[in-house]
Amino acid sequence: MTTPGNWQKSSFSGGADGNNCVELASTPHTLHLRESDAPSIELVTTPTPLSHLLHGIRSGALGRV
Repeated sequence: MTTPGNWQKSSFSGGADGNNCVELASTPHTLHLRESDAPSIELVTTPTPLSHLLHGIRSGALGRV
């Protein structure tokens, strides 16, 4: 698996350097997510499943039982 080198911090992390942020990078076919305080642990996915997850979070559907 190719590990990207172009990590971007979340805009919710603020502009300061530190280890309190989510970072995202992409390769031609995958998206990589990690926390800056544990950069060796990555979540690897593709756009469609990530889109479904974000929609569920935004709509509140994931908190319903």
